[in-house]
Amino acid sequence: MQDVEGSPESLLAPDVEEFQVDEAAAGVRLDVFLASQTGRSRSQVQDWIQQGRVHLQGRPARASEKVRPGQALLLEIPPLAPAIPQPEEGLPLDIIYEDAHLLVVNKSRGVTIHPGSGARSGTLVNALLAHCSDLSGIRGVERPGIVHRLDKDTSGLIVVAKNDLAHVGLSVQFAERSILKIYQALVHGVPPARGVVEQPIGRHRIHRQRMAVRPNGRSARTDYEVLEAFGQDHALLELQLHTGRTHQIRVHMTWLGHPLVGDPVYGRRPNPWELRGQALHCRRLGFFHPVLNRPMEFEAPLPEVLVRILEDLRGSRVGLLPDKPPR
Repeated sequence: MQDVEGSPESLLAPDVEEFQVDEAAAGVRLDVFLASQTGRSRSQVQDWIQQGRVHLQGRPARASEKVRPGQALLLEIPPLAPAIPQPEEGLPLDIIYEDAHLLVVNKSRGVTIHPGSGARSGTLVNALLAHCSDLSGIRGVERPGIVHRLDKDTSGLIVVAKNDLAHVGLSVQFAERSILKIYQALVHGVPPARGVVEQPIGRHRIHRQRMAVRPNGRSARTDYEVLEAFGQDHALLELQLHTGRTHQIRVHMTWLGHPLVGDPVYGRRPNPWELRGQALHCRRLGFFHPVLNRPMEFEAPLPEVLVRILEDLRGSRVGLLPDKPPR
């Protein structure tokens, strides 16, 4: 393992902390208690519990169990991962276009854009660093070249800046909402043939990791059109984003009553294909080249898993889906 500059190997060993439950915490959920003691989020604590890093009275703990006065908890805090992403050879990287200033990549489902608390390796940034070392540094060392993002399970087109001049030029276009962003999504039910959802989006009042339509949220607009309807159960939509709020399409379609198939957060409806992760794909991306001064537009086909679901809906025979485990 390569050491992080300024961090000797000894600092990468895990820390073990002990906590004692007092009378005031009686009956509190274990994950809530530990989050209050460590100052970490519940989701972070739950991740540690799932990894077997939390022990209650000498046994692996469960997030939902209630703590009792006098009980002892042991927490093994995992070692810090390097702050600077490392190049990783062999990661898939579907480059649609590349020049001296930028790249356009067709991101696969299941790939995280950059390292973070949920993924320290195997990200798009790790693959990009193995492909080229000249990425813009405006977003810091953890997000080199990243101008905008797609959710982990959203596939499709993303533009990456290779230098700061390109990064600034692209960022201005995103801020001015002049970037063309066309998505396709498979939703539950069939909405009206076309429409506009213009509802503000902000943090969910209770579930802070989620977004929701909120009166005091930030303005957000999504245009949609039904490309194909499959009875009354499902529809393939084309959507254009005029703003870029977090989870915008997923939130707006759920608010409309037509959540995305496979979405694990919004809607949470079962689907016959057992698709895990929202059926959402950035199909077209258009912008003005920030350095070469010319219009650019790109298109990426739907990923295989969504193509096969559509074939199934159209009555074609399909086999095991790529991201469905064998029985």
